Amino acid sequence: MPTVLVPLIDGFEEMEAITIIDVLRRGEIAVITAGVKGKEVTGSHQITVIADRLLQDVQPQEFNAIVLPGGPGVKELKENQLLRQLLQDNYRAGQLTAAICAAPLVLSEAGILEGKRVTSYPSVQDQLHCGSYVTEAVVQDGHLLTSRGPGTATSFALALVRYLAGEEKARSVATAMLVT
Repeated sequence: MPTVLVPLIDGFEEMEAITIIDVLRRGEIAVITAGVKGKEVTGSHQITVIADRLLQDVQPQEFNAIVLPGGPGVKELKENQLLRQLLQDNYRAGQLTAAICAAPLVLSEAGILEGKRVTSYPSVQDQLHCGSYVTEAVVQDGHLLTSRGPGTATSFALALVRYLAGEEKARSVATAMLVT
């Protein structure tokens, strides 16, 4: 079974993180939420969640995909050396690496977007070092997935399920959620 690492830091975008975690679990995909600074993490709209683990305690062999939610906390994520190394190693190993909203900035900082087709929240577009920028809701370029923001979180999460568990599973989850 695929296992996805979802790092969380204060200021994460709740709609994106919770949608990603929920939809992946509905798709029978294991999710490890990892607090970057502590297990208690407060989102940008003051919703607090308890992460499963601390990022420093997660071992690379425990997951085969990393998905980053956006939000103002992305500014701190860009500077986290442990996360940067995990992202680079994960991506180089050919494993799914994904980000939504402002979080593609973290991938850009790690050198992952070079030569790639990507999207993001519009306000960070000019800060991305990528091959080509597009405004589609969800963009896949090989084992890289990016998306625009809170309004595209469900489509993004279903694309993650499709990538990790197949079209039939993604369709089943979408149908059960009444997503057309």
